Amino acid sequence: MSESETQPSFLPELSAEETQAAPAPLGNKRVCVIGAGFGGLALAIRLQSAGIATTVVEARDKPGGRAYVWEREGFTFDAGPTVITDPASLRELWTLSGHDMAEDVELLKVSPFYRLNWPDGVTFDYSNDEASLNAEIAKVNAADLAGYQEFLAYSAGVYRDGYQRFGTVPFLDFKSMLKAAPTLMQHQAWRSVYSIVSRFIEDEKLREAFSFHTLLVGGNPMTASAIYALIHKLERDGGVWWARGGTNRLVAGMVRHFERLGGTVRLGEAVTRVHTIGNRATEVETACGWRESFDAVASNADLMHTYRDLLRGTRRGASYARKLARKRFSPSLFVVHFGLEGTWPGIPHHTVLFGPRYRGLLADIYEHGVLPADFSIYLHHPTVTDPSLAPPGRSTFYALIPVAHMGKLAIDWEQMGPVLEKRVLDEVGRRLIPDIHDRIVTKFHYAPRDFALDLNAHLGSAFSLEPILTQSAWLRAHNRDDEIGNFYLVGAGTHPGAGIPGVVASAKATAGLMIGDLA
Repeated sequence: MSESETQPSFLPELSAEETQAAPAPLGNKRVCVIGAGFGGLALAIRLQSAGIATTVVEARDKPGGRAYVWEREGFTFDAGPTVITDPASLRELWTLSGHDMAEDVELLKVSPFYRLNWPDGVTFDYSNDEASLNAEIAKVNAADLAGYQEFLAYSAGVYRDGYQRFGTVPFLDFKSMLKAAPTLMQHQAWRSVYSIVSRFIEDEKLREAFSFHTLLVGGNPMTASAIYALIHKLERDGGVWWARGGTNRLVAGMVRHFERLGGTVRLGEAVTRVHTIGNRATEVETACGWRESFDAVASNADLMHTYRDLLRGTRRGASYARKLARKRFSPSLFVVHFGLEGTWPGIPHHTVLFGPRYRGLLADIYEHGVLPADFSIYLHHPTVTDPSLAPPGRSTFYALIPVAHMGKLAIDWEQMGPVLEKRVLDEVGRRLIPDIHDRIVTKFHYAPRDFALDLNAHLGSAFSLEPILTQSAWLRAHNRDDEIGNFYLVGAGTHPGAGIPGVVASAKATAGLMIGDLA
């Protein structure tokens, strides 16, 4: 990857009036949040809004974690995530302190949510417009219209009971899992998303259309718990959105709001150690020699990195790292970022180019650990919604494919990266942009090895623990550590899981614990 990108400003100066809006301290308590991903920033905002002096320490030169950003030759390339859902959960981060998210972030509607395309030329525009969606279903298989209504009712049920009821509730003991058991049984949570969709819908293309969403949070539709069917209702009710300027501007808006409340962000400082005395976290130390004492510490870093490295030398760190090593981690991603000469108003913001296989391709990625000859591509085209991400007359894209993590797929990404990059671009060219190679102004790729190196992601996983029933709720890493009483987790690895709504919900669950413990 080139080092020629410029650095956009992330930390605008606050006015005197804005800095005076910080809340009064809560008993002079001080907290450190490790990592400035969405989960870490959402947690920090909640803590600071409650009057707890909060410092966020981030290893990279910019905040965002997986939502990093590059600027090259006038193009803005968001690392991801690029699908913003449940905007109400984000707005709440501002309303906690009497502010309006619109002060810092402008959200734009995206419609259709996704255009799905199959190799035989069939397309399906996925949206929350009831008439349009029904027409798209009828176009593929009219016999499935009634079944879709049944699936929608199921999705609404798991959204209500799984997300609204339990999504922000920490599962700290087995008793809490038992309380959720009737709901899990009622909605047949032991079944897979694909299995549930297939119960209502007959056509294979429509089964793929209503089950692929789990891939956006690292889950295999064939094995991810049916509870994740809630994503359909989440999108239908809340819509799909884009932050003007890119996902990076949502991150920047969160940072600005956090600092407005009096919070502190330290960028470019990699935490190397969380010091403990007995069963208490006491200090945080960084590679540059900075070391501070805190009343509580929360980690938004990778789970394995947190326990194996940051808590090294502790009994808890070693024992839980061994336990994590036996768990199933989500796959990684291979992403090709490219800027093109020209504009494509006919290519929507989000496109899924399904390959010739679905079940077999997923098995290759999740189970067999091979790099298949075929693939499905998620194509991101933000400039059709927001032209500011590219110079006039040009377009920003990325093409993403899921690939096995490095624990299953042992290949040299330095050698394979350029080869796979060309294969992905060739397929986008064959399906959508025939002269794609002639139009490329700039391009680069991001592979599993980059996830591991840049984000300390275990095995290069892009989503932390795989979202299966036996790694959900109480069976996932807990929002508060079981042994170190003032050490907490937030983000994709803890309850409820990955994706922007998931990690923002985890921040709400973790903040509730921390505020209660520190009061």
